[in-house]
Amino acid sequence: MFLALGIILLLAWLGGFGVFHVASGLIHILVVLAVISIVLHFVRRKGGS
Repeated sequence: MFLALGIILLLAWLGGFGVFHVASGLIHILVVLAVISIVLHFVRRKGGS
C-alpha cells in the first residue's frame, strides 16, 4: 500500500513540476511524502517478515 502511494505521489510531483512548471515549496512536499511512503513500505516489509 505504501509503495503504491509513493509511486502515485512521485507521478503527481513529476506531472505538477513538468506540466505546470510549478517551482513552489508545496509541490516538493509531494516528493517528501512519496519518499517517506516508500521507506515505510520497505521498513514494514522487513520488520514483518
